[in-house]
Amino acid sequence: MTDHSKVPLTKKIPEFFAQVRQEMRKVTWPSGKETRVTTIVVFIFAIIAAAYFMVVDQIIYRLLHLIIG
Repeated sequence: MTDHSKVPLTKKIPEFFAQVRQEMRKVTWPSGKETRVTTIVVFIFAIIAAAYFMVVDQIIYRLLHLIIG
């Protein structure tokens, strides 16, 4: 392993981008359909979570309103 602290910055930057390019070739990208379906699922769960927290918030608000007045 080389001592990277003594390597000039002008050598490190191209090496970095070469390594990034090499790693990006290994990535398995999802298909367009897979991305669309996953996005829809995330939105549906976000809406369900928002509705759940809205209901819980209203219940707690009304209980506190009854207790405190």
